[in-house]
Parts: sequence; structure tokens; C-alpha cells
Amino acid sequence: MHLKSDKVLKTNLKTAEFELLVPANNGEIAKKAILVGADAVYVGYSKYGARLQAGNSISDLIEIIEFAHIYKAKVYITLNTILNDNEIIKVEKLINKLYKIKADGIIIQDMGILELDLPPIPLIASTQCNNNSVEKINFLEKTGFKRVILPRELSIKEISEIRKKTNIELECFVHGALCMSYSGQCYLSCVNGGRSANRGECAQPCRKKYSLKDSDGKYIVRNKNILSLKDLNLSEHIEELILAGVTSFKIEGRLKNDTYVINTTAYYRQKLDKILENYGLKRSSEGISKTDFEPDIYKTFNRGYTSFNFTGEKKNVSTENYTSSLGEFAGVVESVKKNYFTLNKNILNNGDGICFFDEFKELSGTNINKTEENLIYPAEIKGIKQGIKIYRNYDKAFDDKLKNAEIKRQLNAYIKAKETNTGFWFFLYDNNGNCAVYGISKNIEQAQNKTMMLNNLKVQLSKSGNTEFKIYVKDISIKNVPYLKVAQINEIRRILTDKLRRIRQKNYKNTGNSFNKIIASYPDAEVDYKANIFNAKAALFYKKRGVKVNEYALESQKDMSNRTVMTSKYCIKNQLGLCPKQNPIKKYKEPFILIDETNKKYLVGFNCAMCVMEVKTY
Repeated sequence: MHLKSDKVLKTNLKTAEFELLVPANNGEIAKKAILVGADAVYVGYSKYGARLQAGNSISDLIEIIEFAHIYKAKVYITLNTILNDNEIIKVEKLINKLYKIKADGIIIQDMGILELDLPPIPLIASTQCNNNSVEKINFLEKTGFKRVILPRELSIKEISEIRKKTNIELECFVHGALCMSYSGQCYLSCVNGGRSANRGECAQPCRKKYSLKDSDGKYIVRNKNILSLKDLNLSEHIEELILAGVTSFKIEGRLKNDTYVINTTAYYRQKLDKILENYGLKRSSEGISKTDFEPDIYKTFNRGYTSFNFTGEKKNVSTENYTSSLGEFAGVVESVKKNYFTLNKNILNNGDGICFFDEFKELSGTNINKTEENLIYPAEIKGIKQGIKIYRNYDKAFDDKLKNAEIKRQLNAYIKAKETNTGFWFFLYDNNGNCAVYGISKNIEQAQNKTMMLNNLKVQLSKSGNTEFKIYVKDISIKNVPYLKVAQINEIRRILTDKLRRIRQKNYKNTGNSFNKIIASYPDAEVDYKANIFNAKAALFYKKRGVKVNEYALESQKDMSNRTVMTSKYCIKNQLGLCPKQNPIKKYKEPFILIDETNKKYLVGFNCAMCVMEVKTY
């Protein structure tokens, strides 16, 4: 396969637009995310998204889209569940509605959607599509997708190779929760409780406690969160991703609250802007955001951070003793009295939340009632002992700051005024050629002090207030200066800003999609349940491409025995120091047996050549 030269890749960098993509549970969070610097947001409809709890109505989506498009920010709609035969017909109508309200793209998993009568709306292949090979991504590109969302498991080397062999837009997760399994290939929630991740109902079984035995019945681990991973943080690798060809940087968290979204967005906005400026590269939206807080990703929800497989990190990536937020390190306990303790350094304040690992290595927590100099009075002193590490997982002052943060995002706009035979005309325009015009009658009293009146006009017209515009007065070409009260000038400015806002929304054009139903060759000759086929149209999609469909999705089957329900780059053996590449001494007999809290058992196997772990049902 022909590889792009480094020269071509560098040229593509200069012509690309780079996007910070942010999650939003609802319209309020979406607007805050955009104001604080998001170039795009991804939101869910009330159905058919991989987070069913994060749904919005059509009217909600219209409001979000209209607001985003003022700033040339994009809105992508998540429709990334697998659909039954009844749902897919309804989704066809929905997608046509989303196109009409100017949604910038739909994120999908179900290939049956490509058998529908689709409008020219950009198609984005969800990470649920298991986009983990050049061959699969090339197929999706030829099939008509505009973008693929890369799996979290890929290394920087793998991402670079994909870029060299494809032309499709690449979107990459850079922050947030990590799924233990390859996305779209996790069926543990489905087999364990009937709640399918591919249907938007994941019960997060990876965050529960398990025991691990070998085939001889020896316990390797007892009652630990051995499938729970730390959160992803690639903030120090953004430059590498840009040079590797990624153009969209995605924060995870459509179920997170507004303070989490505001904080992480502001943090990554600062990181990305510095790199783009250094390379002379362009972001995809417009407007400069200003905030009155300094973002800190350790002060909002996190389970500790990892770069995971991106840098080849194998050990210390799980959270086997906890699944909740760890927060930031606060200090080591120096002394403990009846109702207070002291730290070797004290950053804690009244109302903070703290956590620590107790004598059983379990994460415990409490709140701080008050602090007096270096004395810290917790709501509960139990478990706090000399020498333990204290973490602050809730910084009340910081959280309050975020909740009341002053956030503004403004677009440069320019005002001109001129006098004609018909009246006085005011023009407010932006850098994209959008222009609002407003005129007032010439039959108006002239100002006695023309210099003072002209100066007043300039001062009042440049006051943008709480609008989305930062206004610069360019030229006031008026000879017979009219006398205008401050309220009248302000009204002229208000009318112009309202008009320019509506014009920007009306003139906004999304990129569209040159989608056509090309019958590209699929990488595999046959597929099983892992293709997640859940409707007749999806089956038809594969059959048209000469693929033999051996079975439908696991969600449609009664017998779930002897099935791989998790495939992961995370390896329990590696985490426990049992990797044969590092420790050739075999302590335990394989396959291992994973036992959940209800005593349900699973087989754990290891493909060491591929460095992949698989969890199977009995």
C-alpha cells in the first residue's frame, strides 16, 4: 500500500482544522462547554445513544446547534447503539430531521443505517465499530464515512501508521474514563444482567469486585476491582497526536456534570492553543474564551491517570482497591488525636472531601468539618492513622469557583457608520463577510457639539457587554452628526448584534458528506456475533459485500455460553507481575477463573503474542 510522504503529511497539517471535542449531557452543559472553548460538542438524542441517560429532545438539539453555530462550533449527535428492525426505520426519519436542523454529523455503530435513505449528513464511525486496523478503517473510508473514532487501545505508532495509509479524519480520545474492553466488543454487562453496552445500557461490571483463581483452585486475587482502570490523560501527548495526523481531540464524559466539563475543556483548550500557535495551525471554530479560574484536572473527578497503551504503559493502570474519584494528593498524616489530625502539608479547607486507603487497602472517605491553622477536623476520624496518604477528592472552594465562574467567548466584529441622502447607516461585520445593517432617518436633530457626539458614538458602539462580540469601531463617516441619546445608541448596537448573530447562524454551512453507497470490499470473509448485527438491514449490508453472516448479535441470542465477552489490551497477568515476558516462573496454572460477587465464573485467557486478554463465559 502506498504510504504518504512526510512532506504530504506536513502539508495536510497546514490545511487541516483542529478540533477540541467535548461531551455534553444537556443544553446547559453544551453551551458552557462552547463558551469555555470547545470547538465541537457531542450530545445524545433521547434514544439510540450509547449513554441512554444523556438524551435530549429535538427542540433541545435545535437550541444547542443554533448556539454552537454562532461560533462555528460543531454539534455531533450520538446514534451509536445497535438497532432492532423497528428502531432502524424510526432512525431513518430521525436522521433526516437532524440534517434539517443542521446537525454537523451523526456518530453511528450500526451498519444497517447505511442501507437507509440518508441525507448528505457526515457519518462518523463510533469507536463501538472496533476501528482497530488499517484494513477496517480503509473499508469505512471507502464506504462513505467522513471520520473514524479511534479505539483507546491504540499506541502512537499504530495511529501514525493508520494516518499514513488512510485519508479519513481521525478522532482520538485524550481524556476520561477507560473501558477495560475494546469498545463494541464488551458483552459482560449483557450476559451478566441483560443490560447491553451496545444498546446504551452498560451496567459497568468492570467497576465491580472480582476474585481470581487459577485452574488448580489457588486464589490469585480476592475481592478486588481488578477490571477497573484509571482514567485516560493524554494532555502531555497532544503534540504527538497532531504530528501523527489526528485532528479531533475528544474528552470522554457525557454523564459528567458541568464543573467537570468546564474544567477539563478549559485545561485542554490551553494545551491545544499553545501547540497550534507554535505550529501556525488553525482551530475549527471561532472566538476567544476568557475565564476567571485556572483549570486543574486533578481537582475534578478522576480515578488517577494513565496514558494506557498509548505509550505502552502496562503496569499500574488499574484501580484494584477503588473505583471512585481519587482526586489530588493532599499530604501524609503526621499525627492523629481524638477528633482531629495534622498533615505534613495542609491544603485542606472547610467543606472539602478527602479519601485514603485504610488498613485493608480499601478506599475510605469523609468530609472536613473545619480547619484551624494546621489542625484538621474531619466528620469521621475512623481509619485515619499516622503515616497514611490523604487525597482531596472534592475541593469545595474550587468547585464553587467553577459553579460561579465568569465565562465569556467573543468574536471580533467591526462597526462602520456613514451618512447618505437617505439617512445614517450603521454596519456591523465579522471576518467571514457576514454583515448586519441598520439605518436611522436623516430627519433628526443635529448635535451642537459634533466632536463630543462622535466620541460618544464610538464609545457606546464599542461596548459589547455580555454579547458574543468584541466590537471595534473602524470608521464613522458622518458629517452632519445627529444628536443621539445613550439609550438610542445602545439600541442601535443591540439591533446590529442581534442581526449579526442571526446572520451567522443562517449562513453557517456544515461540511456535508459525499456519501454514496459504494460496495467496498470488507476485510473479513465471514462475521459472527462480534459484528453486532441486530437487524435485517445490517445483515443485508454485509451480504452485499460478499460477507457470510454466521450469526446475529449476542444481544439477540439465548445461549451465551462459551463466548468471548471482553477483549482487552489490559492484562491482569501483567498488572500482577505474572507476565511470562518479565517473569518466566509460572506460579499459577492457566486458564484463570474470574469470579464475580454473585459467584458467577468466567474463563480468562491470554494471547501473549498479540498482548491481548480475553474473558469468556463458561
